[in-house]
Amino acid sequence: MSRTIRAVLAALAAIAVLAGCAQIPTNSAVGKSKDSAVTLGNAPQYSPPGPRDGATPQATIDGFFNAGSGYQNDFTVARQFLAPAQAVSWKPSNRTLVYRGSPTVVATGQENEYRYEFDLAYSVDAEGIATPFPAGTKEHIDVALSQVDGQWRVSKLPDGTAIPEATFKDLYKPFALYFYDPSFTTLVPDVRWFIDNSGVAKSLVSALIAGPAPYLRTAVATAFPQGIRLERESVPIVDNTAQVDLTAELRDASFTDRQRMHNQLVRTFSGISSVVSVTLQTNQSDVSLEDPTTGKPAPEPIVDPKVPSWQVGVAGGELVQYANRQAARIDGLRSVAQFGPHAPAAAVSQHLYAFIGAGPALYSVMPNEAPRLLDSRTTLSPPSISPFDWVWTAGPGGDGGTEVVAYKPVGIAEGAEVPKVVLRPAWLTGRTVEELRMSRDGTRALVLSSQGGTTALQLAGVVRAADGTPRDLTTPITLTTTEKNPRRAVWVDETTILVSGVSASDPVTPELVRLKGGDPTELPPLAGIQSVSAGNGEQEIYAQTASGVFALVRTTWTELGKGVEGLSFPG
Repeated sequence: MSRTIRAVLAALAAIAVLAGCAQIPTNSAVGKSKDSAVTLGNAPQYSPPGPRDGATPQATIDGFFNAGSGYQNDFTVARQFLAPAQAVSWKPSNRTLVYRGSPTVVATGQENEYRYEFDLAYSVDAEGIATPFPAGTKEHIDVALSQVDGQWRVSKLPDGTAIPEATFKDLYKPFALYFYDPSFTTLVPDVRWFIDNSGVAKSLVSALIAGPAPYLRTAVATAFPQGIRLERESVPIVDNTAQVDLTAELRDASFTDRQRMHNQLVRTFSGISSVVSVTLQTNQSDVSLEDPTTGKPAPEPIVDPKVPSWQVGVAGGELVQYANRQAARIDGLRSVAQFGPHAPAAAVSQHLYAFIGAGPALYSVMPNEAPRLLDSRTTLSPPSISPFDWVWTAGPGGDGGTEVVAYKPVGIAEGAEVPKVVLRPAWLTGRTVEELRMSRDGTRALVLSSQGGTTALQLAGVVRAADGTPRDLTTPITLTTTEKNPRRAVWVDETTILVSGVSASDPVTPELVRLKGGDPTELPPLAGIQSVSAGNGEQEIYAQTASGVFALVRTTWTELGKGVEGLSFPG
């Protein structure tokens, strides 16, 4: 065995030893210790073959990327395909490219330089942020090779791996990190993807400390202070308790911030079945969460906010509350029949309602007050009311550009000007907004928009001033749908969206789109869907047709009756 090969094997052995040591706590309490839920992780362990003597450059490149599925011991097998310096410096977890179909190795025309080309399905960064790409998105990785002891080895390549889509689905699992809304009352999910192995607990904590995904970064808050980090390279799970050992910034934090950090961690670890509690430590010593002078914990945060069991609708030309197959007048609400209401919305508090009039135009109405004209433009999306009493809609501005508009009529005297915010997100330029639905935590805007016959379902963060006034919508992420012409989109829960087309008589197949990934789930078809609504979870899904109101009961649409239209849960 040559000196060079012995050196490479020694380096790989050292990497494997370090990876193993990082997962075995030697100075914590005695107990069963594991770094992941799910019994040391559910991800299968692939055993790809190592390099073959005499392999061609193309075969060496194929072998290296094929070995990217073997994540065990810090990708030991894949490192065997690399030249000595690269075997030590290569950082496989910095980026994972997920491809469809079969890649090809193409010579660039430069000596010993090649391109690994494929159809890109996803890109996952070091923090677990996954970006989907449509079919036909071409991507390549440039590599160079050199001879090491008579064998071809990869001597130049970027950090990261490339794996098939099927392998990605086997190895990776979605986990929701949790951050706060700006008022620190509600936790907001931020879905990430990590290999579901014994290191996933550490991955979750590291990503949580690093902060929210770009689309949420200016819309949510975190209790973790700048500069804080993990004290050691693992998060042991001892007797079902995750021991999160952080640097000294934890001890310097207020008791309120410690409790908030703890709340973020507890909810984030809910994705790991073997974790039932979390302790915060610094230098391997538990840190107190409650202020000993008061003994009072911080209020428990709201998780996945719920909506009431009733829906707002239109019956006999008036706004009504609909529940248990019955429509009832809303206490104190004056008649709106003269405005020809449709597409109604309601606040959870029941003190604010909005609708599109026959003009068409946008109106608001509150108990014991006259209806108020908010916006007279002729093209507006159905209103949505955020938890902070802002009535949201979207439509073309005076110059034809798309505007997102929010009004706050609560507490404004009759005849006085209603506070109004106009946003013009660059990413909506040239697009027609079909639906704009605020999330129940108030930090995210779900936008269904169309342009040139194509429709996009996107999710943006809502940036607010200190007083809660909307200031901007962030650059969104795009969600995957299979519905060819969706026209309706509503929230089902904090990470699930109901999407549907519309038709006068043809069958329509709604689907559930999950922020936690996977292909959309098709629901049973129903002829003539005009609108859809969803309450608290997948057991409360409704559709309206010209024939009446239907509820989805398991796998069957059950008719509930007629006489009410445009049903919508509060929000």
